[in-house]
Amino acid sequence: MEWLLIIAMLFVSLSNGANDNFKGFATVWGSATLSYRQALLFATIATVAGSFASWMLAGTLVEQFSGKGLVPDAIASAPLFILGVASGTALTIFLATRLGFPVSTTHALIGGLIGASLGQNGGEVHFAKLANAFLLPLLFSPMLAAVLGMLAYRFFCLRPVEKDCACLITSSPIPVSDGTLVNQFSASSIVLAPDATCERLDVQARISVSRSLDHLHVLSAMSICFARGVNDTPKLAALFIASRLFDNGISFALIGIAMAVGGLLFAGRVAKTMSKRMTHMDHTQGLAANLITAMLVLFASKFGLPVSTTHVSVGSIAGVGASAKTLNWPILRNVLLSWVATLPLTAVAAWCVVKIV
Repeated sequence: MEWLLIIAMLFVSLSNGANDNFKGFATVWGSATLSYRQALLFATIATVAGSFASWMLAGTLVEQFSGKGLVPDAIASAPLFILGVASGTALTIFLATRLGFPVSTTHALIGGLIGASLGQNGGEVHFAKLANAFLLPLLFSPMLAAVLGMLAYRFFCLRPVEKDCACLITSSPIPVSDGTLVNQFSASSIVLAPDATCERLDVQARISVSRSLDHLHVLSAMSICFARGVNDTPKLAALFIASRLFDNGISFALIGIAMAVGGLLFAGRVAKTMSKRMTHMDHTQGLAANLITAMLVLFASKFGLPVSTTHVSVGSIAGVGASAKTLNWPILRNVLLSWVATLPLTAVAAWCVVKIV
């Protein structure tokens, strides 16, 4: 049983990494800011860093996903229950990954908790706790992300796309013509203008706005992967800790390593769905979506709210894509259907594992 538990828990961590690691960099690859391999490497590094940091930042989630309060305490600490949760969750997530669907590990874990509890004699689920502590944040977070994504995209669009150079003017007032308009800039002022205009000015320094946004875009993607590691690792660590096979430090380290391996080996199909098929993005759209995702996931981790990084990320991408009128609605519909199926499918799988074992 101990070896079965270890294998199942490593498998669920590997499946989580395969489905989730790349999601922060979906907008980066989709906007051609980085190649797939470059994006995958940065995503893996940030995820592992978040996984180790979660030991100090998100301890509240460990208790929530141990099953205590949701199922009877005697069942929550039983090896068979832990095996059912881990196996059912891993099977569902890995299947979704191979089919290219970005699903929620949080949803799958909740389904596993329900199915593994009901599969045992005397098992029950406290559905009031389930609704208040788990389902409400999961349902509300993608809608909030979509609305904020639309607003963020409109804010970023206030910058004229053709004005890609920020210049520091240090000379006397100079008349500048861009072909249609003539403006005057006073000494020591910052000018946002096309590249051709900046080349005719006496400037002390100049910065490419689009290149700076690309750098910020990559940093925002790393912040999402870091936040995802912070938010998801404690949920998986709860299974290790409840099994009492390893101490907390080893549990978190094993999960981080397994997540990294899963992402490096199996992230490609989910990455293609989110980066290339759902919507076409430029760096402005990608940056807007990423900032919303990182902000919401870190906020949820701090306050112990079990939101799904998948739901928040897809919600923000969908909101930006809808605002930019580039969203592929059939693909989004299929993703939403996979979300609906995740919890019941995992519950059935966990129930079957418990009954078989």
